Amino acid sequence: MSRLGLIIMLLTLTIYGTAVAQGGPFGLGIIIGEPTGIGGKYYLTRSNAIDGAVAWSLEGDNDFHIQGDYLYHNYSLIEVDRGELPLYFGVGGRIAFRENRDDLVGVRFPVGLDYIFENAPVDIFGEIVPILDLAPDTDFDLEGAIGARFFF
Repeated sequence: MSRLGLIIMLLTLTIYGTAVAQGGPFGLGIIIGEPTGIGGKYYLTRSNAIDGAVAWSLEGDNDFHIQGDYLYHNYSLIEVDRGELPLYFGVGGRIAFRENRDDLVGVRFPVGLDYIFENAPVDIFGEIVPILDLAPDTDFDLEGAIGARFFF
């Protein structure tokens, strides 16, 4: 992770950590990794959510990504003293718009951990995402990111 990415993450967590009220089902924040950008999440139920992001690849040609996933959260695997730490996994899609090359269309399979603070409308997460690109050629890719969101 670059120094700039680390500074942005620490500032975001500091600002978000000062909130004390519970938020709503929609969260908006940042993702740092591959790709890096702005992400959102909407809880349909306590265990089911949809998330998405608009982001840029910082490798190579600064490709622009649009991605979205359907996620399931398992709250019972990891116990923590404060807050909650569900494991989540799901399926989704992505489009990577690439300069001077064919755009990519693929299927995402995110797996991650999401720490939900007890008394603040904030979460932080880390995920690994295997991707099966289907067009223009079939190929396998692996992405990952960390991030934080504020819930409204």
